[in-house]
Amino acid sequence: MRPRTPLAAVLAANTVSISGNALTFIAVPWFALETTGSPGKAGLVAFCAAVPVVLSALAGGPVIDRIGRRRVSIASDLVCGLALAAIPLLNGAGLLRFWMLCALMAVTGLFHAPGETARHVLVPDLARHAGTPLPRAASLYDAVSRGARMTGAAVAGLLVALIGADTVLYLDAATFAVSALLVLAGLRGIPSAEPLRDAPPLSLATYRADLREGYGFLLRTRLLLGVSVMVMITNGLGQSWNGVLLPVHARENLGGSAALGLLVAVFGGCALLGALLYGAFGHRFPRRPVFAVGFLLVGTPSHVTAAFTDSTLPLLVTMALGGLGAGCSTRSSPRSSTRSSPRSCAAGSAAPVPRACS
Repeated sequence: MRPRTPLAAVLAANTVSISGNALTFIAVPWFALETTGSPGKAGLVAFCAAVPVVLSALAGGPVIDRIGRRRVSIASDLVCGLALAAIPLLNGAGLLRFWMLCALMAVTGLFHAPGETARHVLVPDLARHAGTPLPRAASLYDAVSRGARMTGAAVAGLLVALIGADTVLYLDAATFAVSALLVLAGLRGIPSAEPLRDAPPLSLATYRADLREGYGFLLRTRLLLGVSVMVMITNGLGQSWNGVLLPVHARENLGGSAALGLLVAVFGGCALLGALLYGAFGHRFPRRPVFAVGFLLVGTPSHVTAAFTDSTLPLLVTMALGGLGAGCSTRSSPRSSTRSSPRSCAAGSAAPVPRACS
């Protein structure tokens, strides 16, 4: 296997998987609105998908390290793909109930975060293996992730309009299968992708110790803690916009799913542009004001515009500004330069790779 093959496999798998997430982001709210006709029920579906993501991200690090990043990534993609394929399959057979839709989305939320985390924490080791500078590898990872979200959202909006949300969910499931195959083939024999050999067996006691060490570091780092809590709260509030308010607004006032896909794609594309601009010129400006201004642009202008207008163009402009703000604030975030604890999740491990702790 060539030295760069594992890194290329992870980048490709993450691109395909995140493209699938973008399809989910558009297709599932639209499917929920079409099948239930209720924005409230669509919001409950979004809630059921979001809460398990938070729980698995907060508590999954030690498990990822011991099971192995390769296995976790593959299992995560396969479970997500099967859960998403089950939605249109049950619906076509007339067996889908609302509680089943909520449960299946909770399963995808529970397994999505560990898989993406497992791929992310492999990047430093795979960059060294490939002889690629870490900043370049990290930039590539970020760029392909943002590009996948942008193109996936645009394609999803068009596909929902052309072939329906049911069929898009089947395509979504197929992207997860492709991602699993790429990781299965591309990371074979990579030590950092396998379970930790020198770590103590996972038990309730060691699991608590691992989490205590990782989150003890977080609690001791006041700036990191403050930013993490702020982002957690605002992302939770933003879920109502992304999962319910924007799809409902697009369906009732903007002409349908194609407009929804366009808006999400423009936001993602401008976020990528904002990250690139900050990478080129951000060193000339103080980081905290850039972070604050960018963060304020992400949500409020778009929400206010949607509340007072029923046309696409003004919202498109504010979504573009929000994307630029998101890209700049992400790159300028104090979290991006805070060094993590060398033993933040797997206590006693001597593995020279980052822990999978969130």
